[in-house]
Amino acid sequence: MMDIAGLRIALFSGNYNYVRDGANQALNRLAEYLLRQGAALRVYAPTVANPAFEPTGDLVSVPSIPFPIRPEYRMPLGLSRRNREDLARFRPDIVHLTSPDPTGHAALRWAQEHDLPVMASVHTRFETYPRYYGMAFLEPPITRMMRRFYNRCDALVAPSESMIRELIDQGMHDDISLWSRGVDRGLFGPDRRDLEWRRALGIGDEDVAIVFLGRLVMEKGLDIFAETVVHLRRRQVPHKVLVIGDGPARGWFEQNLPGGIFAGFQTGSDLSRALASGDVFLNPSITETFGNVTLEAMASGLPVVAAGATGASCLVDDGVTGRLVPPGDAEAFAEAIAPYCTDAALRHAHGAAGERASRSYSWDAINQAVVDTYLRLVGARKAAEAAA
Repeated sequence: MMDIAGLRIALFSGNYNYVRDGANQALNRLAEYLLRQGAALRVYAPTVANPAFEPTGDLVSVPSIPFPIRPEYRMPLGLSRRNREDLARFRPDIVHLTSPDPTGHAALRWAQEHDLPVMASVHTRFETYPRYYGMAFLEPPITRMMRRFYNRCDALVAPSESMIRELIDQGMHDDISLWSRGVDRGLFGPDRRDLEWRRALGIGDEDVAIVFLGRLVMEKGLDIFAETVVHLRRRQVPHKVLVIGDGPARGWFEQNLPGGIFAGFQTGSDLSRALASGDVFLNPSITETFGNVTLEAMASGLPVVAAGATGASCLVDDGVTGRLVPPGDAEAFAEAIAPYCTDAALRHAHGAAGERASRSYSWDAINQAVVDTYLRLVGARKAAEAAA
């Protein structure tokens, strides 16, 4: 069987490092693992003058334009002649696609023309995005496009068992392996809690801070979060709201969360301090395929109240580490979160259980699952060539 040290991987991403998010941080961690194991890696993605962070590995720029309704993101437009020449020189053994965009489609065609196996990783629920921008009618055609794209690949990997079931139910593929997500135990933990930092923001030692963490965009469920807080206020449930993150919908969120405390974008040790300094994590989003922020909150010792959707249902043990709530039901979210605001023993017990559960998510073991899929597909292709 081929060894990882002899593997050559061409990785295609719609956003490898120009805007920081959970998906591209997972890809960069995978890249670090591949390079550390001796594999050769070439990454093809849009680039900008001032990216959010330095890329891991060799990054080759592909043609792109700003995305019309979200200009901070870029739409890859395919492969240029130089890209194709670079691919030919690199001579990959396998092509890894991360987004069903025009460059992903072009790379898929290129791989098939060169008789190379193709693996796709699923990072987000692209088909759910239009509903947050008044274009829900686009959901069915986008789903059909994704189905055609993924079924032309040799195999998929997805970050949760619930997402694998969803993809199979949608007819996206029948060869889907688990590529979960890990958490940096050296960064996130309950010991990062900082009462002085809380006090400086106006959060008292006895206050219960409900945390939102993520990019401030509507598809993260900002409307449901804000509506949940309205229900809590009507019930006169004592709480504070701590928002960690920034983004184009910050103005809308501030307007709809009067009294909310906005800590802004945080990273590294500042992020781990901010998260551990909260008390309950509320994640109403349904667009994630895993929910990195949910795992980080658990590692920080916070009970999690989340939508019972693909992003959290594999992580949150309902009634043990938090609560799972029907997606979109703000009143049910308020019902679930209220006991944590008034019962410190319950809050601490579920937070401690979540912290213990988070310890099983090791990045190296998780990334080896992707390597195993690479090697299986490359081995099968070589065996088929030898038989022919």
